[in-house]
Amino acid sequence: HSHVLLCLAEDPDLVLREVAMKVGITERAVQMIVADLTEAGVLVRERVGRRNRYRIHGRQPLRHPVEAHRQVSDILRLVKRK
Repeated sequence: HSHVLLCLAEDPDLVLREVAMKVGITERAVQMIVADLTEAGVLVRERVGRRNRYRIHGRQPLRHPVEAHRQVSDILRLVKRK
């Protein structure tokens, strides 16, 4: 999930096929991860013409109890490219 999220944070206009190639998983797996992140309120899918753009809600808490005190933006900041 985090690899997909990081790819979309870096380039919100990527098509899921491109995300799959970058992460090294199937396009179907990326679709399922994006659906899961959307359902969790972490991602919002916006239609722009014939493509999708993804917006991340960085204030969402992480879902695992060990990291629940942290937000999605904390992870993104931790690995952000300069």
